[in-house]
Amino acid sequence: MQYENPVIKGFYPDPSIVRVDETNYYMATSSFEYFPGVPIFHSVDLVNWNQIGHALTRKKQLDLSNSPSSSGIYAPTLRYHDGTFYLITTDVRGIGNFYVTAQDPRGPWSDPIKITHGNIDPSLLFDEDGKVYVTVQNGAGLDSHVIQYEIDPQTGETLTEPVKIFDGDGGEWTEAPHLYNIHDLYYLLCASGGTGSNHRAIIARSDQPYGPFELCDEPILTHNQLPDHPIQALGHADIVEDSVGNWWAVFLATRPVQGKYTIFGRETFLAPITWSEDGWPMIDSNVGTVNQLMESPNLTATNIGKASGFFTDFTERKILSKWSYLRYRKEDAYLLLCSRNGWLRLDGNKDTLDDPLGIPAFLVVPQTDIDIDVSTEILFLPEQDQEEAGLVARLNERAHYDLVIKRIKGERYLIARQTIGGDSVVLESVPINAENIKLKFSIDQDDYYFWYQEKDQQWIQLAKSPLKYLSVELNGGTGGVFTGVMLGLYATGNGQDSTTPAYFDWFKIEPQQKMNHKR
Repeated sequence: MQYENPVIKGFYPDPSIVRVDETNYYMATSSFEYFPGVPIFHSVDLVNWNQIGHALTRKKQLDLSNSPSSSGIYAPTLRYHDGTFYLITTDVRGIGNFYVTAQDPRGPWSDPIKITHGNIDPSLLFDEDGKVYVTVQNGAGLDSHVIQYEIDPQTGETLTEPVKIFDGDGGEWTEAPHLYNIHDLYYLLCASGGTGSNHRAIIARSDQPYGPFELCDEPILTHNQLPDHPIQALGHADIVEDSVGNWWAVFLATRPVQGKYTIFGRETFLAPITWSEDGWPMIDSNVGTVNQLMESPNLTATNIGKASGFFTDFTERKILSKWSYLRYRKEDAYLLLCSRNGWLRLDGNKDTLDDPLGIPAFLVVPQTDIDIDVSTEILFLPEQDQEEAGLVARLNERAHYDLVIKRIKGERYLIARQTIGGDSVVLESVPINAENIKLKFSIDQDDYYFWYQEKDQQWIQLAKSPLKYLSVELNGGTGGVFTGVMLGLYATGNGQDSTTPAYFDWFKIEPQQKMNHKR
């Protein structure tokens, strides 16, 4: 059976997986500065995944008000034991390491239970003798290592003092530790080498949970010697056994556009595990077997031909679960109105996308492909100068593209704007008269194109800007930017609350369409 990687496209990094019964798998990924925190996915076949909610949906669980971009929630681990789901993670600018529990992964999830030791990337092992281990990264850089201790899972109480159990393979950032009890041995799976081109998954084993651990001679997953491979930065893995004894790995990797620009962020990939004759779980150590098109006789389904894209006409009475917000969702800023049935209302506030800790009226989904059109229809008649609303593509506050209606000196203008390195430049602007305007980004491997259409008119290209300026590589690199481009809707009063709502009839992402247009 063939399938396509990534199995979850777009900015969904640091996957952690668990199988609950014969056919049900659940997965969690990181969310960083976006709210709600920690998206949760479900699958019955390992290749088709549907998002079913988030673990952290309340401000009491997650306060991101002091979390700048690429901060917030790091690297969750999802586990299941005795009828309860456990989600352990780190809020790096908030309460640190904690876990939440749920009987149903769709929620509700409990309030946080804080744990006391470790830096980032905590994991849980519920061992056969009833002991529960927290295995967590500690230190930084080349001094990064793994510590471990036992807790009471009901209270989070520390039962033993933390012990250093592993130093890694000599590379920097030994992190993302997962401890497993497999075949009467304890396997310790970690990431190493940072999250860029040298990223890798390494593994060690012992007959005791605290070691000493024997390190496998080579990484079990990496493309760090395959610079021309279309899939890069493989690592940060978690493994799972299916119901018939086959083992699988989920892990993050990137698909650089033009072979060098990370736009989608770090995505979730799947690969089969082959156990070596001497008992090591091997995935792909510079062999190049992790590809976009994969084949395995041990799968029961395929995701090839699965419809791509995203569409909503806002007829539901709640915001769809896949949307993300910046740091928090202010409930009164996002309304689906009966008085304007099937439209989303956004009430802009003083915050903008340029504010390092801003919470603007803004909702987005990850960019998952190139050669796509991203479009919406907007009704926005601002009554106050500086009010604006429209379509956005955001990497962070220093790198985003905006196609917005804005009131300037009493007149409505459509503005194409780029923010690169924190500097905002208006690429083009035109006065507009029609009440309803369609807006669109067309995105290929080179550029984002800014388009608009007034009623019964042709599409008009207003501007374009290079794709590379929204890449991780040109905005701090893989050690500084952990997210990908997000696409969606936005409104702001630019320093004051807007007096006029913006209304959106629909939002759509689809493969590029040929159309009649003019420049």
